[in-house]
Amino acid sequence: MNTRTRSETRHHGQTKDTVSSLLGIYLNDHLAGATAGAERARHMVRAYGGTALAAAIGPIAAEIAEDRASLIGVMKRLDVPVRHYKVYAGRVAERVGRLKRNGRVVRRSPLSPLLELEALRVGVEGKTACWETLRELADTEERLDPQLLDDLHERARRQQSRLEELRGRQVRAAFQEG
Repeated sequence: MNTRTRSETRHHGQTKDTVSSLLGIYLNDHLAGATAGAERARHMVRAYGGTALAAAIGPIAAEIAEDRASLIGVMKRLDVPVRHYKVYAGRVAERVGRLKRNGRVVRRSPLSPLLELEALRVGVEGKTACWETLRELADTEERLDPQLLDDLHERARRQQSRLEELRGRQVRAAFQEG
């Protein structure tokens, strides 16, 4: 357990309000990313409906949505207001990302699921880092639940592993010869 006091962990000259403001920006940026990730995962389940990929992504998509809700819950406990323009920006960014044709105009490219899986994996890596950051802050911030953060971190690690497995399969499918 971290024995530093809150004042010792702040940079010289930072007030509690400044730290709180920075945390609000940090968490809202992660919420924008979580929104984009949840939207992308849901889109993949719909777009690949009836396939093994959709079946594999379905449970991950549900967890990503739950993790987003958990982040909002953490923000509420910390009295960090949701910046709706950032949530909106996350949604817009995800939808703009769908416009990439990946070398095909009429039908889906075999690169599309690969790039989408890579985007999800990057998002989950960012989420993992967020849970790690919050876990460090939980040592001095009583409104943060260390066990919840540990559980969320572990789930994110499992998601990373599963997405990497799916990505590896998609590499082979996208670039197979014949």
